[in-house]
Amino acid sequence: MKSRFVKLTTAVSLAALPTLASAQDLVVLDWSGYEDPGFIGEYIEKHGSPPNYSFFGEEEEAFQKLRAGFKVDVAHPCSQSVLKWQMAGLIEPLDPSRIDRWEDVNEIKESFKIDGEYYMLPTDWGTTSLIYRTDLVDASKMDSLQVFTDPAYAGRVSLPNNVDDVYALAFLATGVTDWTNATQEQFEAASAWLRKVHPNVVTYWADGAELAQLLTTGEAAIAWGWNETPTTLAGEGVAVASNREAAEGSSSWFCGYVNVADGPNSEDAMYDFFNAWMDPASAEYIVEAWGYGNGNQAAMKALGGDVLDGVGLGPVSAPVLAQSPLDNRLREQMISEFENIKVGF
Repeated sequence: MKSRFVKLTTAVSLAALPTLASAQDLVVLDWSGYEDPGFIGEYIEKHGSPPNYSFFGEEEEAFQKLRAGFKVDVAHPCSQSVLKWQMAGLIEPLDPSRIDRWEDVNEIKESFKIDGEYYMLPTDWGTTSLIYRTDLVDASKMDSLQVFTDPAYAGRVSLPNNVDDVYALAFLATGVTDWTNATQEQFEAASAWLRKVHPNVVTYWADGAELAQLLTTGEAAIAWGWNETPTTLAGEGVAVASNREAAEGSSSWFCGYVNVADGPNSEDAMYDFFNAWMDPASAEYIVEAWGYGNGNQAAMKALGGDVLDGVGLGPVSAPVLAQSPLDNRLREQMISEFENIKVGF
């Protein structure tokens, strides 16, 4: 997926820090923003400094880097990439016995079990839903995802430049709430719906910062976006709201860390990194500072319903399409078709 974040710290590449690379005991290929030390306080306390980070803009870029032989120890894909990376021989199984809070890890970990072994530690998650400027739209229409096709909002809609999130919207809008069982006919119906929406799209946003800017200026009045955006903007006084209980529903996503095959550095440090992410303090931090969830479901539950509802992570009385791993052939079709849709074909 595309980088999800508004709150970005300085992105430091390996090339920019050749002297530090030899001093660090772990190399992480990550989304920009995830170098935030609040996520891994336990690791920094133990090792004296954070890992060395290199960054990617989207998962296909990360995949191609690894296939070309780029050497890292850990990488951070989202759910849809795990099987593809495993089939390509880019990642190795995890050892659950070395993850201290494994029993507390979100049950979605079972989705990343291949041939009896686990290939991703789910660490971060969020929701994607209808977002709108309350002062620029007819609020009575914001109860259905079909508003994205309304000609009244031509040139006022923004969708994610992200195949998983955009097809989650399209499947929901065409009546599919579990895409793992989607038929070819349902895929074609979802694609047709996106083509119907395309003339209304002012731009396909690339990251949370761009979406926040579009909504703040009013260039976009309606969007499909992550829960962090309305939470942050409302706190800044922007007249924005979200509706996770639109008639057709909303979506949820999960990302996490994988053990890259033939990593050059210490596996001990890698498991220290994994354990730091599962620390309850990290769960509290990502919820309060970023508005996203943590993969430690016990720690998330301990935060309480009011906190989770406040950032758009609580339960809803509407369908939720979980972005669970898909058949790779269907996802490749989605990637190809979305590129055609964006250029008007």
